[in-house]
Amino acid sequence: MFDKILFATTASPICKDAADVAFDLAKKYNSQLTVFHVFGLPTHGFSQFAVDLKTGETEVHDDDWVERVTAEMKTTFADNLAEAENCVVEAVVGAPHREILRAAREKDIDLIVMGSHTRQEDTGATRFRTVVGNTMQKVAKAARCPVLIVSRPCQTCWWYFSNIVFGTDFSKAAQSAFKFALQTAKQIGCKLYLFHACDIGPTDPGKVRTQADIEEKVTEARKKMEELYLPEMEGFDNYEIEVWEGTPYVEILKYARDKQADLVVMAHHTREIDPEKAVLGSTVEQVVLRSACPVASVNRPDKVAAS
Repeated sequence: MFDKILFATTASPICKDAADVAFDLAKKYNSQLTVFHVFGLPTHGFSQFAVDLKTGETEVHDDDWVERVTAEMKTTFADNLAEAENCVVEAVVGAPHREILRAAREKDIDLIVMGSHTRQEDTGATRFRTVVGNTMQKVAKAARCPVLIVSRPCQTCWWYFSNIVFGTDFSKAAQSAFKFALQTAKQIGCKLYLFHACDIGPTDPGKVRTQADIEEKVTEARKKMEELYLPEMEGFDNYEIEVWEGTPYVEILKYARDKQADLVVMAHHTREIDPEKAVLGSTVEQVVLRSACPVASVNRPDKVAAS
């Protein structure tokens, strides 16, 4: 299913949670895993000098520097590597998001695994809770394959995966996310939960939404889910459809927790826009930052089209 996985890392302890998921996935699905780190930015004119992303110091970009960084990576992930059978460790110089995307394209990667942040800071800080990492945003926007984002230790990931929650808003972009969620559930043989949260926030300041209005909206959403997704199931019957009302990201998180989900799948964005220009949607961003399990962001159909 995931023949080739790319784990994009800063090679620091903050990536441990993402590392555990990446190595566990590779082990279970016998995937070829690439542990990939971008450790320096080339100076102007692409000279032999580069700026170390950790220290900010200018270094000579040579084989010795690459070997030192690679050795440091192997030390950081020594426990994971000890149990890995089909794994390579690579380190390069360049703009992080560009090099990650380049490697994913050249290696024909099926899944990119990343942490939601690369910053060493208090995870309770307001900035941490409300803004995902810049590199992760850029990779998620441009990646041709799904991007699995890990923000904290997964408490339900005992055997990847057993319960998948697909959160939809009925956008065009959500169709690719649905295909990925369905294919994953089919191949693994796990349960798929199709979920939609009706946003009952005030659309008209002068109008109060009645309970009858809310119930009608919920009924319409469920009917739309059945019409849109059930014809695509092709005999797959291990699923549930649920519609709740409330703030979308809050309800998705509550539902995923209720179902003990070990994977949440969502579209990278919701607006009808060119994927090249789309920024990470506010709902998926908040789910990524707060989810107790990994979140797969899907922006394009390239790697999820039915075979």
